[in-house]
Amino acid sequence: MDSRAILAELPRLRRYARALVGSREAADDLVQDTLERAWSRVAQWQAGSDLRSWLLAIMHNLRIDQMRRPALAVSPLDEEAVEVPARATQTDLIELGELEAAVSCLPEEQRAVLLLVALEDMSYAQVAATLNIPAGTVMSRLARGRERLRGILDARSKPAQLRVVR
Repeated sequence: MDSRAILAELPRLRRYARALVGSREAADDLVQDTLERAWSRVAQWQAGSDLRSWLLAIMHNLRIDQMRRPALAVSPLDEEAVEVPARATQTDLIELGELEAAVSCLPEEQRAVLLLVALEDMSYAQVAATLNIPAGTVMSRLARGRERLRGILDARSKPAQLRVVR
């Protein structure tokens, strides 16, 4: 394995980790842990196999391990607001924020499948290999995740029922 091949996968790893865990700091930690685990187990990688799937599988397993462990109480050192890239209109930024919040409401297994298919543009077979689950499970989790996401977004887009008080 070539270190340049791993470096080429960094943007995808960061993007997926950010979407998976939410905060930039936690995503950077997850990517760093993933790379450390990959380098320490480089002998397990099979030459000719998909490096991206192997790295994302490592990341997924690390994320599951993180969720099983109790979280430490930490306070951020940097108070800077995270800027999310968005188009120029205000409604686009609001919609992007609502989508991010809705995706974070999904169960972990549905969110992981949805992000790998939609964000990373992976095939069902690649997702199944990455998450070590059957392809049928990928399809059902994706369908349920999309349906749940639609429901969450529809519930948020309904206008509030206001009445006139005299």
